[in-house]
Amino acid sequence: MIVEFFIFIITVVIAYGLYNYYDNHSYFKKHGINFMPGVPLFGNTLKSSLSLMNMIHELDEIYKAFPEDRYIGLVQMTARTIAIRDPELIKQVTVKDFDYFTDHRQIFSDPLFSESLFSMQGEKWRHMRSTLSPAFTGSKMRKMVPFMCQTSQNIVEHLKETEGQNINVGELIRRYTNDVIASTAFGIEVNSVKDQKNRFYEYGQKIINFSSVQKAKIFLSVIFPKSGFQIFPKDSLDFFKHIVTSTMEYREKNNVERPDMIQLLMEASKGTLDGPTEDKSDTVGFATTELTAVKPKGEVQKWSTDQLAAQAFIFFLAGFDSTASVLVMAFHELALNPKVQETLYQEVKEHHEKHGTVTYDGVPTLKYLDGVLNETLRKWPPTLILDRVCQKPYTLPPPREGGKPYTVKEGEVIFNFVNSLHMDEKYYPEPEKFKPERFSDENKQNIKLSAFIPFGSGPRSCIASRFAILELKVLLYYVSLNFILQKCEKTRDPIELTPGEFQVRCIGGSWVKFQARK
Repeated sequence: MIVEFFIFIITVVIAYGLYNYYDNHSYFKKHGINFMPGVPLFGNTLKSSLSLMNMIHELDEIYKAFPEDRYIGLVQMTARTIAIRDPELIKQVTVKDFDYFTDHRQIFSDPLFSESLFSMQGEKWRHMRSTLSPAFTGSKMRKMVPFMCQTSQNIVEHLKETEGQNINVGELIRRYTNDVIASTAFGIEVNSVKDQKNRFYEYGQKIINFSSVQKAKIFLSVIFPKSGFQIFPKDSLDFFKHIVTSTMEYREKNNVERPDMIQLLMEASKGTLDGPTEDKSDTVGFATTELTAVKPKGEVQKWSTDQLAAQAFIFFLAGFDSTASVLVMAFHELALNPKVQETLYQEVKEHHEKHGTVTYDGVPTLKYLDGVLNETLRKWPPTLILDRVCQKPYTLPPPREGGKPYTVKEGEVIFNFVNSLHMDEKYYPEPEKFKPERFSDENKQNIKLSAFIPFGSGPRSCIASRFAILELKVLLYYVSLNFILQKCEKTRDPIELTPGEFQVRCIGGSWVKFQARK
């Protein structure tokens, strides 16, 4: 009986896969949209699903298949999407016509994730975005730089103690981003390079290192979006939720204040979070996104403690791994490009001799540091695609000359390419080369802004881009000031990405030797 049941289930799944396969392909053909034939149940993501290729490269193959098209058809598992590859059209749908595409698609149903700003939809999202925007202005971020500097000094001291050793940069940098988030978001002082097994770091690792079971759940969640699978470990979610709720209760009871994210969330919950939503002249780098004004309808919404905990969790998730991946690639690239590293050192050294440290106001003056970070964000953006769900019928222009317009229906998903756009020689000559001078003051005018979107585009762009850039630059500053980054026998040159990963990670890790400057 059990065998017959499993045979029935397998037959149903195969039948569904075949039906979906032919239905998607006939749909694209009917509407004159070019696409690459996929595989039943896997669509265009078979190689990455089976750990044969990193998803970045698999998506890039599709992007390059139709170089003259504004958009193409793409099937992720069984989900049919329209993938936009024209930067001006991406700008159109994410900025000018944002009201047609306000939401992300829903895959994860974990409470802390689904209640976060990233996953919220419609008016609920507008209210939360409007509530939190003042928390990420320059005046608020300025207060967090000292925490970043202190954590960076911990890393410098650790590297001096381990001088000459081959260091797995990935693990080291995640300890840095862990400690920065612990301090600036959760109000917890942690030194993860000394206390290697602290609970904050251990629970963070459990969240971002997906097991085979978790990957299978993600696979099934894409095929069956309403399946309700819990992706993240419950004990880790409970840990972070408890920190937020208990800290809020303690501070409220004892009238304690600290310039961190929990304090800002407490002010937001009371409606006392003030300050301008945006000062366009106050940027910490070329990649800083605008805190676009979002006007919610109706009365100001009251937020529960659980909902506020969800914002702290998503802040941790983005800051712990996404930010770390950019720093890891920056250090790897510096080790491979000693001339770039020397130019960066001379700028940082000159600044340090004049000012003695790096400050919020000093960060924008470090032009070459900004170029190094922008070039890293171009080659290795933490976001591969920008997904959006259509809220009301929207007509796209013809995909190519001689084609016909396509109307995106309500509920349909569109993808906007990011990584492939950044690596297109049409916008960036010699895209494989690491050239920070692309972003010099003289060359910025040649950058097509709609083709550089590492933190997203439009009102749904990353609300914490200013924080992320500061976090990245502060550590780059102190490490470049104190060390020469050298290749070792484990350093992969050129960088090759790990197959089957959702994250940007080098095969075997990014290994670098740190030689103290005399």
